[in-house]
Amino acid sequence: MNNNSHLADRKFVITGFFIMIAVIYISRLFYIQIIDDQYKLDARNNALKNRTEYPTRGYIFDRNGKLLVTNELSYDLLVTPKMAKECDTMALCAILDITKENFVKRMKKASMAPNSPRKESIFEKQLSIKVYAALQEKLYRFKGFDLQARTLRRYPRPIAAHLLGYMGEVSKDKAAKDAYYREGDYIGQSGIERSYEEELRGKKGTQIVMVDVHNKTKGRYMDGLYDTLAVPGKPLYSSIDMDLQEYGERLLKGKKGAIVAIEPSTGEILCLISNPAYDPNLLVGGKERSKNFTKLFYDSLNQPLLNRALQGLYPPGSTFKIIDALIAQNDGLIERSTVFPCHGGYPPMGGHPKCHNHPATDLPGSIATSCNSYYSYVFCRIVDQNKYPKFEDGYAHWKENVNSFGPGTKLGTDLPYDKPGNVPSIKYYNKVFGENHWRSNTVVSLGIGQAELLLVPLQMANVVTIVANRGYYYTPHCIKGVGLEKTLDPRFKEKHYPIVQSQEAYLNVIDGMQKCFDAGTASASKIPGIVACGKTGTAENPHGKDHAVFQAFAPRENPKIAMVCFIENAGFGGTWSAPIVSLMIEKYLTGKVTRPEVEKRMMEADLINNVHLLGKKEVKKKKK
Repeated sequence: MNNNSHLADRKFVITGFFIMIAVIYISRLFYIQIIDDQYKLDARNNALKNRTEYPTRGYIFDRNGKLLVTNELSYDLLVTPKMAKECDTMALCAILDITKENFVKRMKKASMAPNSPRKESIFEKQLSIKVYAALQEKLYRFKGFDLQARTLRRYPRPIAAHLLGYMGEVSKDKAAKDAYYREGDYIGQSGIERSYEEELRGKKGTQIVMVDVHNKTKGRYMDGLYDTLAVPGKPLYSSIDMDLQEYGERLLKGKKGAIVAIEPSTGEILCLISNPAYDPNLLVGGKERSKNFTKLFYDSLNQPLLNRALQGLYPPGSTFKIIDALIAQNDGLIERSTVFPCHGGYPPMGGHPKCHNHPATDLPGSIATSCNSYYSYVFCRIVDQNKYPKFEDGYAHWKENVNSFGPGTKLGTDLPYDKPGNVPSIKYYNKVFGENHWRSNTVVSLGIGQAELLLVPLQMANVVTIVANRGYYYTPHCIKGVGLEKTLDPRFKEKHYPIVQSQEAYLNVIDGMQKCFDAGTASASKIPGIVACGKTGTAENPHGKDHAVFQAFAPRENPKIAMVCFIENAGFGGTWSAPIVSLMIEKYLTGKVTRPEVEKRMMEADLINNVHLLGKKEVKKKKK
């Protein structure tokens, strides 16, 4: 009995054991099939794929509706490392023209953070049409790989590279902070492309597609019921005149410098030119883009990536005198008939700063002849006013007035990386000369736009815009409308006023600027049939030949264009910068040029290589 009882107990134990095993299996099957969807997802992922649909980036138009920037179709090769185990590696390497070692390196990168073996990432970007066709034909042999469409920028005319900017891969930090981007995406890196990135980029969409065992697309899942459409980027309507931009670039070819033109009544930038430049199409594409960017980046002699119009810090030279003339008149220190002596230089300092020989003249004449002595006196009168008990207070007053015209401040334009320039502070001079050890004569060169005074060409153009408007300006901007509604940022509709508001002061300066064209330092560049006002400048350069600068607006009444041209190491402003400005003004206002000989001389001049107005034989002799 006892033995049989023992066997009966063992029967229950064995039965319980098998029941427990059955429960475990059933529970596991229930969990896998009902609760855990991992296997279902894996099966689904083998048949379905989520593809990002990249939106068309917004077009950019010039002020007359001409296309500055458009798009063209391109493809990237994507990889999901976990699915790429049966890929025909050698065939893929042959099509992409890469080595097996390079393939392994890329696969390793695609499997590492922030990527993962289960996540698609870019294996090869911006494929050529030839490579795309070869891959499309043999894609079934490359399990785990797929092709993705996107657009690339194209430029109908090879102009305005610094203004428009270029695209580049988004940084890891940006991709981590902004959920819109992932590594491999493209983002505006400079110019308009950077400033208006959010408006231009649009919104991504998603497609769910069905694929077969050979990774070939068989169609949309549920006829696209669960797809989300990409939203195209907004078009931008710029203030740029494409023809004026192109014409200015042709005139500035062979010269280092910048040209900026503004419509005074709106603050709209008509052209923004920096040279040496490059064809913006060079920075589009895959491998070629990388090679071209490296070449441009390391060109330390010409610095073609430097936007001189916004980042070139230059002494303004004699063009700065119009600011001193306005401040002194507003303070009641000089008037139209005021005359100061000039004997080839500033007499109180033994003829320094130097000046060219000319008779003593009144205020308009001092602008027309660009008298250094006159504006040395003017500067000293401003900072040495009796109403200021301390000399530093007088200097602070001068600096405050100068800042109100834009120098020493960021103008707030809609282009990135603009520099504020430099109007030296009291703290700076106290450090250089010692507190109470400097006076007006110590820094008198500031009165003629020299010493530590530095402006960028955009600021120079804005100053002459203020004069053209007789005392106000709108923040310079290059986009006049965003989207089909052509909306404009309200800040570009707001008028800004410098401290000087005396209309008489502006009219006296304008008379002098007109005289500069009629019988002064820019008389050789007088524009037939147009009353223009300008000011020449020769900016001293301690590192080489002086810089040439000229600023002007036209016509005198109801001005349509205000601009500046700055050319490095070109000498006198009246020789090189003034002719270029006068030609561009004539071209913009009349649509033609009546001085072809001047135009030819400017276009053929190669000041970078010091070759101009020489025949081929003379050039060869000079080289020998």
